[in-house]
Amino acid sequence: MRRRIAMITALAAAAVSVAACSSSKSSSGSSASTGAGAGSGSAPQVSGTVTVFAAASLTEAFTTLAKQFEAAHPGVKVKLSFDASSALATQITQGAPVDVFASASAKNMAQVVGAGGASTSTNFAKNVMEVAVPPSNPAGVTGVNDLAKSGVKVALCQPQVPCGATAQKVFLNAKITVKPVTLEPDVKSTLAKVELDEVDAGMVYVTDVRAAGSKVKGITIDPSVNASTEYPIAALTKAANAAGAQAFTAYVLSDAGQAVLTADGFEKP
Repeated sequence: MRRRIAMITALAAAAVSVAACSSSKSSSGSSASTGAGAGSGSAPQVSGTVTVFAAASLTEAFTTLAKQFEAAHPGVKVKLSFDASSALATQITQGAPVDVFASASAKNMAQVVGAGGASTSTNFAKNVMEVAVPPSNPAGVTGVNDLAKSGVKVALCQPQVPCGATAQKVFLNAKITVKPVTLEPDVKSTLAKVELDEVDAGMVYVTDVRAAGSKVKGITIDPSVNASTEYPIAALTKAANAAGAQAFTAYVLSDAGQAVLTADGFEKP
């Protein structure tokens, strides 16, 4: 743990001394880059509050990123709001005052871009599915196919939510039909059902199993049937804090930002 913190802290310090600028694969098919950070003479001064809407599965990583960003920009406050990407996209298109959107689905980001909420987006991470079961594993789940067995109580995300849509891809790949006992509004709610022993299993992301620690046990899904989702991020066109939006987006894409995501189990897009 100390080694992980030291690594992240060192990378964060390096990012502050140079422009936090990076580029990645754009969800629109072209590369995108943003530049802002301490020590960048051409970057706008960052101040005030940066409001960030982020997918629920980013809770741990973005909480760390926000703290590091605030440390790099004294006086700046990052206001985080986590929910299902589909719900956040709807709020943005309905006029919610937001500076940055980090989605767990290209589809939900496209919804925002299509409505004029952002001009482009950049993929910054990827996540894969994993089955979470209570530590005692009462149903004896050994693989994703067991979720289709009669009597196994399964929690899934709602189908319009990225974790629900990605779970359905896994079931299609595995050629199984899973009948959940509950459909949850986001991945953290699905995970909570497992943690509370209210279900025998839940379909969540690898990062959620890692974040839960000893509260759940992870059952790896065979790569031949597993599915993933990519995470795009965008500074919004109507951002009240445009400089802050660009700077925070750049920080997520920087080496320091990517180190946090990798440490939390996310993969490169």
